[in-house]
Amino acid sequence: MTTDGLSAYIGAVEDAFGADVDYAQLVKLYKSENPGPGRYSPPKVSEVVSTTITGNPDPEHVSTSYVERQNLTMRMQIRRFTRLTNAFSKKMANLKAALALYFAWYNFVRIHRSLRVTPAMEAGITDHVWTMEEILEGSTQN
Repeated sequence: MTTDGLSAYIGAVEDAFGADVDYAQLVKLYKSENPGPGRYSPPKVSEVVSTTITGNPDPEHVSTSYVERQNLTMRMQIRRFTRLTNAFSKKMANLKAALALYFAWYNFVRIHRSLRVTPAMEAGITDHVWTMEEILEGSTQN
């Protein structure tokens, strides 16, 4: 497991997994630049520092790229996370329900181009592409 340098992650990972996880933090240090007035561009990364927190994480797999890609995908596909939108949730329960529905669709209904199946099928959790009806039926059985 890899996180960025937010200190709150250390306690959260320990609470969730104890010491039974190979966990590293990856901190990106940026060059200070003055892009000038009216221009915005992200600063350039000058150094990346990897620190082992627990276990023995494989340096080849210490990366935040996967979670950064997932965050971008969520922002692009869930209007609730897009700035300046009227699709926000006023209640936490509504946000949780919307996210549960999104992740069910993403993992069980949507065929991913690179996998040619759903992530749930690739992981061996199911043997078929679910319909939205199956997702919604499952949510009413609890």
